[in-house]
Amino acid sequence: MSSAMANGQVIVIDDEEIVRESMTQTLELEGYSTSAFEDPHDAIKHCSKSWHGVVICDVRMDIMNGLEVLEKILEIDPEIPVIMFSGHSDIAIAIKAIRQGAYDFLEKTDDPQHHLNTVERAFKKRELVLENRRLREAIAGQHEIDKRLVGQTDVMVRLRETVLQLAQVDVDLIINGETGTGKEVVAKCLHDFSSRKDKPFVALNCGAVTESVIESELFGHEAGAFTGANKKRIGKLEYASGGTLFLDEIESMPASLQVRLLRVLQERVLQRLGGNADINVDIRVVAASKEDLREASDRGTFREDLYYRLNVASIDLPSLSQRKDDIPLLFSHFAEQACQRFNRESKPVPDLLLQQLCMQSWPGNVRELRNAAERWALGLPFDSKLNITEAPKAGNLDELVESYEREIIFSALKANNGQVEQTAQALGIPRKKLYLRMKKYDLDRKDFT
Repeated sequence: MSSAMANGQVIVIDDEEIVRESMTQTLELEGYSTSAFEDPHDAIKHCSKSWHGVVICDVRMDIMNGLEVLEKILEIDPEIPVIMFSGHSDIAIAIKAIRQGAYDFLEKTDDPQHHLNTVERAFKKRELVLENRRLREAIAGQHEIDKRLVGQTDVMVRLRETVLQLAQVDVDLIINGETGTGKEVVAKCLHDFSSRKDKPFVALNCGAVTESVIESELFGHEAGAFTGANKKRIGKLEYASGGTLFLDEIESMPASLQVRLLRVLQERVLQRLGGNADINVDIRVVAASKEDLREASDRGTFREDLYYRLNVASIDLPSLSQRKDDIPLLFSHFAEQACQRFNRESKPVPDLLLQQLCMQSWPGNVRELRNAAERWALGLPFDSKLNITEAPKAGNLDELVESYEREIIFSALKANNGQVEQTAQALGIPRKKLYLRMKKYDLDRKDFT
């Protein structure tokens, strides 16, 4: 039997203790993890859409008829293999069970090896079902994540793969990245592609809330906890239970709160301000920082134990300067989104503008580029360093000719990776003349290499 199957579980439901013990002993000797139940209601609670297991259920029981148990389990997931088990050779019931969706029908008097073979086949079927579901979800998720984490560079392909993998691992983690690199977008992807997707995604920017307010924001308070606390308030930690709490700029969190947050992460328990009752919370914490928390903990500005508790896994986001080849795609994508949002007619972005965007530095990263794209889509000026517009503005002939000449030389340098000799040949002019024109229009070959 494969190790994968050994990691699965077999539930045995029978109202006779001796049968339960005999069956579980046989299965455990083969490496299966088993759970035996006299009451079918307790067994059914263990079944779910993602449950990796097989059910063996007696047909004749006083608490609940076996066929009724079968029906309730298949309502949870019609592809859970349920093997019906009987001490009698009852062909009519066997046929009814199979028609109702049972995986197989066994007699208790059958050879134990036959029982084991049937369980093994049922496990293989369950594994195949779960694997196919994971693949379908991954394909659907990949399609959706492409729209959120836009980019074709290797670093973005790896980022999408990492996010999808970590979305399936329910651990706290840290997202590292400069301002504007999309830390909250990544955090939302981690939530939306995880098993917590139907529960709340709660975000708090620790740097945007004053120290006097952030404690109540996180932990909530009881009525009368402090002046102005007229009624009980649920904090973000408690509200996020079942889902994901995103703490942006966590490096700004006051030291006193770092201690309280550490306790919540260790015990998954909190107390509201002014309260004594322990409140259990089931949360995944995704923290984000624009500075290295390891270095911050070495300096003593961030608790080292909190850093290690959060840093079960981490994601490093690339700056826009590390993925410049994505700039044309990103700008066009954001411009199209803006046109749709503001009900403007879509228009192609000029190639020359895209070329200049790639040459520019973007200290604000993707956020700054998005703002520029939106302003361009609305027909607003967005950067004094970029002189390319959708169409030449009115001006005298000399100005228009110079503008056109600069664009031609710019495009030729870009196409030839800044190689002056090749560019001059492509333009059909002497190299010296090209140098003079480049100096006139403030074009540096190094910017194109």
